Amino acid sequence: MVAATVPLRVGFIGGGFMGAVHSRAARAARASLAGIVSSSAESSAAAAVALGIDSAYASTADLIDDESIDVVHIVTPNATHFELALAALGRGKHVVCEKPLTTSTADATRLVRVAAEAGVTATVPFVYRFHPMVREARARVAAGETGTLVSIQGSYLQDWLLEASDDNWRVAEALGGPSRAFADIGSHLCDMVEFVTGDRIARLQAITRTVFDERSARTVTTEDLAAVLVEMRSGALGTLLVSQLAPGRKNRLHFELNGTEESIEFDQENPELLWLGRRTGSESITRQPGLSADAQRLSVLPPGHPLGYQDAFNAFVADTYAAIGGELHDGLPTFDDGLRAVTLTDAVLESALTSGWINTPERQS
Repeated sequence: MVAATVPLRVGFIGGGFMGAVHSRAARAARASLAGIVSSSAESSAAAAVALGIDSAYASTADLIDDESIDVVHIVTPNATHFELALAALGRGKHVVCEKPLTTSTADATRLVRVAAEAGVTATVPFVYRFHPMVREARARVAAGETGTLVSIQGSYLQDWLLEASDDNWRVAEALGGPSRAFADIGSHLCDMVEFVTGDRIARLQAITRTVFDERSARTVTTEDLAAVLVEMRSGALGTLLVSQLAPGRKNRLHFELNGTEESIEFDQENPELLWLGRRTGSESITRQPGLSADAQRLSVLPPGHPLGYQDAFNAFVADTYAAIGGELHDGLPTFDDGLRAVTLTDAVLESALTSGWINTPERQS
């Protein structure tokens, strides 16, 4: 176990946008940004300079085999996650792996088992859990303020693949896996719904759609959007919509929970607010003193000083590193949660293929 007084030495596999987000969070957690490896020697060297990381490694094996590296952040195309995480776990490293954890339930199940056997901390960045107002919503549901959960409305909408000329490695099944929109952002939506409600999706029925069957002269087999009907284990019903073709929506993760006593609404693009609906009237509350203990813990700035996505990511990484040091905070998303997301993604794809209801297991590991 790494002592809390010794800075963790962190290595990054992959650069780009998410590499920058991960490195900023690691720096905020006072880790030592020891090294990075990217797709080529040139890109590794450039990423090291751009992100302020000590060294550029020649290969992923060199980084993983370096005994001085305590934690490996995997920030690479989805199809590479399994082999990289397996190799890092095999060397006894703590691992932070971008989602989806893997592109199949079987591979994710194996990673959960290997991580447990290695006795290391292994997490997946479901970072929207770390908005203080999400924790406040969760606390209100747990305290019974919403009453019995009746229905759920949720969506995750983006527009970055709106036109046929828009392209990205995630579009290619060989790199991104058999699901795109749902694996990429629907996983966040499902994690948010289950985390806040403390409930589980028991079964689902899905329709997926590929609007553009060709991008950059390549055939597209992954979905642009998915509509999912869910039944929770409590009996509550929900509708979930995921789309990467919603004009004007940049990163709108939204949910509304309707209980017998109160409704709660959260919009990730306005993360300092919760809307509370009651038959006698409704109100919007802001991040303020007097919220739940978990919301207060994550409120690292005073009210009126907005917290956003990077702050949530910083909190996730800080809690991951704290867990490595033996201090476990509630709500840390582990490989178990990554497995849950992969299982739900597989269920969505199966339902879309068969046009039927798919039951989801109570536990995957």
